[in-house]
Amino acid sequence: MPNSHLSLTQYMFLSPAKVHGTFTVCLSEATAVFGLEIPISQKPPPEGWDSKHVLIHSPLPLKFRSNLLAPGAKMKASGLGCTCGITLVLLSLLAVLHATTAQKNDISIYSFTVDSKVSSRFAHTVVTSRVVNRAETVQEATFQVELPKRAFITNFSMIIEGVTYPGNIKEKAAAQEQYSAAVARGESAGLVKATGRKTEQFQVSVNVAPAAKVTFELVYEELLKRQLGVYELLLKVQPQQLVKHLQMDIHIFEPQGISFLKTESTFMTSELANALTISQNKTKAHIQFKPQKTAGQLDKVLDGNFIVRYDVNRTLSGGSIQIENGYFVHYFAPEGLPTIPKNVIFVIDKSGSMSGRKIQQTREALIKILDDLKPNDQFNLISFSGDVTHWKPLLVPASPENVDQAKRYAANIEAHGGTNINDAMLTAVRLLQSANQKELLSDGSVSLIILLTDGDPTVGETSPARIQKNVQKAIDGQYSLFCLGFGFDVSYVFLEKLALDNGGLARRIYEDSDSALQLQDFYQEVANPLLTAVTFEYPDNAVDKVSQDNFRLLFKGSEIVVVGKLRDQSPDVLSAKVRGQLHMQNITFQTESSVAEQEKEFQSPKYIFHSFMERLWAYLTIQQLLEQMVSASGAEKQALETRALNLSLSYSFVTPLTSMVVTKPEGEQRSEVAEKPVETSHHSFSRFPVGDTMHRKTGGIYADSVLTERRGYRGQAGPSRRIPSDPWRDGLRGPPNAPLYPLYHTPGEPDMMLAPSIPGEVLQERAKVTSSPAPIQAPPVILMLPGQSVNRLCVDIKHSQGPMKLLSDPDQGIEVTGQYETEKAQFSWIEVTLKNLQLQVRASPEHVVVTQNRRNSAYKWKETLFSMMPGLNMTMDKTGLLLLSSADKVTVGLLPWDGPGEGLRLLLRDTDRFSSHVNGTLGQFYQDVLWGPPTEADDSKRTLRVQGRDYSATRLVKLDYQEGSPGTEISCWSVEL
Repeated sequence: MPNSHLSLTQYMFLSPAKVHGTFTVCLSEATAVFGLEIPISQKPPPEGWDSKHVLIHSPLPLKFRSNLLAPGAKMKASGLGCTCGITLVLLSLLAVLHATTAQKNDISIYSFTVDSKVSSRFAHTVVTSRVVNRAETVQEATFQVELPKRAFITNFSMIIEGVTYPGNIKEKAAAQEQYSAAVARGESAGLVKATGRKTEQFQVSVNVAPAAKVTFELVYEELLKRQLGVYELLLKVQPQQLVKHLQMDIHIFEPQGISFLKTESTFMTSELANALTISQNKTKAHIQFKPQKTAGQLDKVLDGNFIVRYDVNRTLSGGSIQIENGYFVHYFAPEGLPTIPKNVIFVIDKSGSMSGRKIQQTREALIKILDDLKPNDQFNLISFSGDVTHWKPLLVPASPENVDQAKRYAANIEAHGGTNINDAMLTAVRLLQSANQKELLSDGSVSLIILLTDGDPTVGETSPARIQKNVQKAIDGQYSLFCLGFGFDVSYVFLEKLALDNGGLARRIYEDSDSALQLQDFYQEVANPLLTAVTFEYPDNAVDKVSQDNFRLLFKGSEIVVVGKLRDQSPDVLSAKVRGQLHMQNITFQTESSVAEQEKEFQSPKYIFHSFMERLWAYLTIQQLLEQMVSASGAEKQALETRALNLSLSYSFVTPLTSMVVTKPEGEQRSEVAEKPVETSHHSFSRFPVGDTMHRKTGGIYADSVLTERRGYRGQAGPSRRIPSDPWRDGLRGPPNAPLYPLYHTPGEPDMMLAPSIPGEVLQERAKVTSSPAPIQAPPVILMLPGQSVNRLCVDIKHSQGPMKLLSDPDQGIEVTGQYETEKAQFSWIEVTLKNLQLQVRASPEHVVVTQNRRNSAYKWKETLFSMMPGLNMTMDKTGLLLLSSADKVTVGLLPWDGPGEGLRLLLRDTDRFSSHVNGTLGQFYQDVLWGPPTEADDSKRTLRVQGRDYSATRLVKLDYQEGSPGTEISCWSVEL
């Protein structure tokens, strides 16, 4: 075992008390280290010691929790999970290491599969994990799956040695006794918890005998919701260890026809590209991810998202009615309708709690939202803290002049004071009422109020119930209210009822680097109303048990869904009328569907799961009943709850009204309870900024602030360097999913949390300041000129005012713009526009934002990304290199360079594909370039003539950033612009 080390995966700081001799630890493999390595001895162990023990000679000054024993003495077992005979516990850390490696090496996942069938937007997903215990002792196996928040779990089972232990779905009250008993015993009774913006985590553990096998299977279902013109299926792949057989299959069947389909993954790499196959025809698609061991594709632990986005064909019609096994679904989202003018009032919280990043992001989002207003819209702004201020006394048209004034007003909103939600909302209603009375609102226009707040009311009327009552009375069904809760200090329950009472909806805005994008995305969802007062009509003798059939608004990019049951003696053809109001007129759509033809459509077992339409009906009906319960009260609310509960039990859905009791083998905690999480005011996850260094699994939140990646200490070294107390408050934390052990303090012992002492001569050496030549810098841009692999052009931008058109090629459909800050000598942003795809990629030092069809997606730098869509492949690797490539097109790359001369960098590949029409600050160099001869006095200087203009070029040594940090030195011709 040459060059082996015992590595401690903890934030560990020990006093300089020397210990001589040898000691034994339970250890099965070496793991990562933070600044401290102990060499493992190569000497053979003493006779009689088994092979699980390792002899360690430590030359480092260490302090142990227990003293070494005299030769021949016996030591009591630590009881911290080690299975070795004689164990010395080093601050409980070695037990943590053992428990972790035992979990990784002894419980082996030999098969992990995900199978998802999407039939007419309704997704049925089965996640199966098969494990075996390869240890000689009982081990704990954990099954963990993240699923979408909108999904309902419908089944879970464990098969242990041929015996099935099912999950039984019961009324929540019936399961409460078991739940409460488990909590009273100090056991973790809840199996499902919220883990992110869009997901919940299901986790269950069970003890497994030596050589025994366990099969875990989780089934969940959801109706994919159309937002901004896209359906999205999100799957999590996180087996947490290497798996011998890993496979994911997605079958999609859409009778209307699939108009486009694209995939995106955060765990895919170029090495895994051929493990992904996509086959598609007019109505069906099969996506398979199946890495092969022979290709080395199973040598990496996969952990991340796999996303499928698609839409279906549609026309200006009454929608699509689909029928299966006696049930129908009616999808309505007509194409080609004009947008209705809107009157919108933005009500912005500027209380003290909004100060800092929140108000900055709100200003940023509001300025961009104002730019998106249409000329025939009317608008106003209200900002509030303890007092309420409106920008204008009346609503004003969204003319360029008014929008510019509003943007200047928004840019100067400052946060301070309390939170007077009641008066702010009533002021907004009065503005709309006043405009209506003065006949300032155009006929047939839609009036919206959009409230953004981050806290509960603290000034004026502070009772949530009275505020809800006051606002509902004032609005009186005339306007729609949308509530955005910024962060987790606001009562989401309060905002949800406030919105649903008034024909709108509530949305959580997560505190993150992309909060401004979240606000913009929400506005885009409601920015284009198409129809108002939408109603669906079916023949009374044909249908029964129809879900909600009247809707206040239809927005562009969304979809209305109605489901129901066919009567036993229903006609052979199901007809429907959809009525609504356009801007200045009423409109009626008619459509019909043959029952026999539709039944024949859904016959393929490969794409269809049994009675899916009936389950879709139950799912949507439950979701709508739960939503209606928010605004209901008394007997009406009880009746809605009873209906939702009965459906949940009949169709085995885990909803907020039901619980699933998971049974376990005899001798263990006999049952655990899985319940559906609901949105609350507080959240235990997803509060970390995009790109933050915090570890989301272990809680090791101070690693980057104490130790650098090179294992050197930041700031002042030595005993005076105190570490934060938080990581130790609840005990030492180990690697991901490791058990947590308390850190005990023995009275009389010295402080165990000081940094290792560093010899004085080392400190003196570190304190010496030596002069060295300035490091070689990477230029802002390196251009690879066609046919000139040697003569690279390094472009140094010295003069820049405002955004620059870096290059544009109309034949390629590519445009690249950027903002270069000469003082900082770096790009503040670079934007790539692919006009044929109507797609924009905007890179900033913070993150990358991809916008297509008014939809924004934000990605962190240096997180793998693999996205495939018609006409474009978009990939990002661990260095942060983002590449946009497609056949016969120039490849554009973006990189967050962190070497000398740090900042955003642009890369261009396949530049021989530029057309003769390419232009721009950089594009000009891909036209006919004429090199002058070297000057007589200095052959490192030449003249470069581009489009009749001469540039001086100097041969210099620069850093090539194109392969990522640390870069390589190159000689290039440097040109100043």
